[in-house]
Amino acid sequence: MRAVGLKVLKNNLSEYVRMAAAGETILVTDRDRVVAELGPPRQGRAPEVPDALLAEAVRRGWMTPPLRAFAGLPPRKPVAPLGALLEELAADRADR
Repeated sequence: MRAVGLKVLKNNLSEYVRMAAAGETILVTDRDRVVAELGPPRQGRAPEVPDALLAEAVRRGWMTPPLRAFAGLPPRKPVAPLGALLEELAADRADR
């Protein structure tokens, strides 16, 4: 863990972001008082927020990003048994 002042952080931001991405935690100070932490994403955090509107909502604190990446929709239960659907289909086709 290392501490860095606001001015130094601003002048070397990409370097400190690379350090944070590599796993290091950086304490951001303003007049020798810790005001923020810069660190790697929490375990299980979604790797990207593709929508700019969602990113803005997260930045403003209106919502939080998911802790896990989207794994798809849950499996659906059938609406009707297959046999009943096939009978209806056959009845519809019989009218032609």
